[in-house]
Amino acid sequence: MTTPRTAATPDSHKDSIAELNVHHGRLNLSETWQLIKPFWVSADRYKAWALLALVVALSLFVVYMNVLFTDWNRLFYNALEQKDKTGFWHQLGRFSWIAALIIIASVLRQYYTMMLRMRWRTWITGSFVDDWLGKQAFYRLEQTHTADNPDQRIADDLRNFTDATLTLALGFLNAAVTLVSFFGILWAVSGPLAFALGGHDFVIPGYMVWFALLYSVLGSVIIHFVGRPLIGLSFQQERYEAYFRFLLMRVRENSESIALYRGEPTEKAILRGRFERIRANWNQLMDYTRRLNFASSGYGQFAIIFPFLVSAPRYFGGTLTLGGMMQVATAFGQVQGAMSWFVDNYSTLVSWKASTNRLIEFQRAMRAAEREEEHRAGVRDVEVEIATVSAIEARDLALNLPNRKPEDLLVEPFDMTLARGERVLINGPSGCGKSTLVRAVAGIWPYGSGRIEIPDDACVLFLPQRSYLPSGTLADALSYPDLATQYTAERLAQVLTACRLPALVDLLDEVSNWSLRLSPGEQQRLAFARALLQRPDYLFLDEATSALDEDTEAFMYSLMLESMPDMTIVSVAHRSTVARFHHRRLRYIPEGDPLTAVSYRVVEEPAQNVSTPALAAS
Repeated sequence: MTTPRTAATPDSHKDSIAELNVHHGRLNLSETWQLIKPFWVSADRYKAWALLALVVALSLFVVYMNVLFTDWNRLFYNALEQKDKTGFWHQLGRFSWIAALIIIASVLRQYYTMMLRMRWRTWITGSFVDDWLGKQAFYRLEQTHTADNPDQRIADDLRNFTDATLTLALGFLNAAVTLVSFFGILWAVSGPLAFALGGHDFVIPGYMVWFALLYSVLGSVIIHFVGRPLIGLSFQQERYEAYFRFLLMRVRENSESIALYRGEPTEKAILRGRFERIRANWNQLMDYTRRLNFASSGYGQFAIIFPFLVSAPRYFGGTLTLGGMMQVATAFGQVQGAMSWFVDNYSTLVSWKASTNRLIEFQRAMRAAEREEEHRAGVRDVEVEIATVSAIEARDLALNLPNRKPEDLLVEPFDMTLARGERVLINGPSGCGKSTLVRAVAGIWPYGSGRIEIPDDACVLFLPQRSYLPSGTLADALSYPDLATQYTAERLAQVLTACRLPALVDLLDEVSNWSLRLSPGEQQRLAFARALLQRPDYLFLDEATSALDEDTEAFMYSLMLESMPDMTIVSVAHRSTVARFHHRRLRYIPEGDPLTAVSYRVVEEPAQNVSTPALAAS
């Protein structure tokens, strides 16, 4: 069965920034590790580790070349200071091959990093899709609304997570190696700083290292203080953007209904209201991003001149050459840059935290749905089993709604047998649980109790009021859930013609959004064409002819009966015109006042009690 797609309304715009940071600024390290770890121990781990090793090796090589470049700074500027023409040209030649190797290694590092990103994203996306579609978690989540916009989490958040995780991890490793490589150089070339204070003489060995550490720590504290609110705001921005896209898609999917209702003004008001939340949150993002940029830009710009300021006394005192001063500045920049990893990557960390939290939340929702299903098994759920039986049988089957107490049943316990070749009509008041019974037989409605047994050799097909049409060619939509390649073009054309859709034969290879392009009546006839392709033993029709006129409806029923006379048909319908195609019916009778009833019992009636003519094709 299909249900209208829904998304949880992001009402947490009412939360304060502080509350958002409490909920979304902190990471559960254990759950974060469970997002990272599986790929690196999967069947693809050997290629993944090989790529990672190659990227790390290239990063180490770039750091080594930067060490050589620092020494080149000293020699080059000393040659300039001494007006050494030979040394000048020699160092220019040396610079050319150092620069060339850095360029080649950097380009290759980026190339293989991108390759590793896509490899990881491919694997983790497949894993999430398997979990989402496995055990019908996607259906449970739509029913409970515990995780909004799973499409955005799988498509966007997984991409952001893999890209940012690699960027941050490799950047941190590069910073650590750079710090180790340049720490000794900066310590040696900076020398001691001697000064007098309060009548005492002080000497600070390797003083530039301590200045770099102090500068980086202060910068990190300031940047985090200024930018911390961005974590919660970024999380909310993703939610608001995703929900706005969802509303736009809803307009597209329901364009005809909206046009018939003249609902454009209402849709505009809804979209403007939702976009206002995006704008309001964006204004806060702008404000805090401005503050962060002021702080980080000031930090970065002052870092350029800072090493010259602290090394100037030694230079003007004659204890440091111009080349030595440039080497100090370069080494200081490397050490300070390595220590500033947190500052430089703060925006990336904010985005990474937001995506990681959304993925953790999504995983929790899927696991909760799975645990809930396991917890209910054998307690009060409808139990569906594939068994060695000759008919679909239900025993003590009671149906309920997820928000009701177990004792407040929607449908009182009843027994049901659907034998091979039978035609059974199910009808009753709207909202009494007719479609719920079909969902229970399909195994996607656990709320209730009792047992349903399905023959292990039976092919069962469910046709809802609006059948799902996947994106792709018309042949793909017609063959679903099978692959179009399982059928010949002649067979596909044959079933379309049989279902009064000859105009679609020439469109079988055309790619389109068929759920929007085809009318409701065409979609329902296409669903009957699917049934002709798959030739099921049991066909459940849930208002599957509601968009058809009575003549076409009768034609479709007759076509099914003539093409598959041994097939069992179970119809959920309000129209009395379909009764003549069935042997018996299951009627839902309200308990108490029909206008206020909240519980129903199922009564089986033989063919003679059906108010319309007897079965036309038996």
